[in-house]
Amino acid sequence: MLSRHTGVVAEYADGSDRAPSRWGYGAERLPVTLDELAGPGTGTVELPLELAWSGLRAFDLGNVKLLLGLYRIVLNNGSRDDFVRYLNREHLLRHWPILRKMLGRGVRETWEEAFPELRRSSAA
Repeated sequence: MLSRHTGVVAEYADGSDRAPSRWGYGAERLPVTLDELAGPGTGTVELPLELAWSGLRAFDLGNVKLLLGLYRIVLNNGSRDDFVRYLNREHLLRHWPILRKMLGRGVRETWEEAFPELRRSSAA
């Protein structure tokens, strides 16, 4: 009987032996530090259609529910440029304990592995 596995293991650019998922959420999408997050702290933010293609597009940052909705959309669907443009470091740290529950495991774990201060803010 022939084995289906040859014992040959591929190694990818990140050093792993698993092929990167085209649906995955990789750390390469993230800013280098949270200090790069230069998004607004107040006012109303209007997301482009490529981020908010269904439903609400304008978010009043003074309303915590709307702020959390904006951050959920950007964290799940955004690019590095979107993170830098729409996310604010202080808001992210302050609201991470709630936001982390609104995100999928892959998104949450990627951000927390890259930025341990997010984990600390959740423990506080």
